Amino acid sequence: MPYSGTVQVGGPADVHELRDLMISKVAVGPMDNNAYLLRCRATGEQLLIDAANDAGTLLELIGDDGITSVVTTHRHGDHWQALEEVVRATGARTYAGRHDAEGIPVPTDVPLDDGDTVRVGGVELTARHLVGHTPGSICLVYDDPSGHPHLFTGDCLFPGGVGNTFGSAENFARLVEDVETKLFGQLPDETWVYPGHGADTTLGAERPHLAEWRERGW
Repeated sequence: MPYSGTVQVGGPADVHELRDLMISKVAVGPMDNNAYLLRCRATGEQLLIDAANDAGTLLELIGDDGITSVVTTHRHGDHWQALEEVVRATGARTYAGRHDAEGIPVPTDVPLDDGDTVRVGGVELTARHLVGHTPGSICLVYDDPSGHPHLFTGDCLFPGGVGNTFGSAENFARLVEDVETKLFGQLPDETWVYPGHGADTTLGAERPHLAEWRERGW
């Protein structure tokens, strides 16, 4: 079956097979969080994005090969409920945005700034720092050399809008600006978006609505 990005809690992972990278998406926990396991096809090395909940499901997905790294997209608790258990079981290095690390109870081994790189085997991901949902939210960009970019956005970008800024007009303005300049301004329409909750989208599907989002204020 082709990859759809549609998953549900308790259901199987959906796997997006690229030339150099395999991306497995699974839904976990009461807030229907997405977690993503990235596997370098050349080396077998694996990286997990958001150990959100249900450590048993995540460890089963990871399998016997383990993971070398786990990246937490931001400090909100629904994105790190299983982090301690997953790190204890795998010995993985922990990554998070520098300005959110203090809000994550598991120590961050590698704090990330805008433009930093994270490697999984022979594959390189670039961190983009986006302010507004939290002070230190990060997304990860994989610029597939044989195709289009792939973008893991945490809770900063979803189908239909940017992430929740909890009624703050200042935070909303900052998040929209960062999303426009660092994501829409630098990546093509074909960029596949993997959010922290719910269905996937593309930048091309969302780009026509940027002005609408600004006008409505959320």
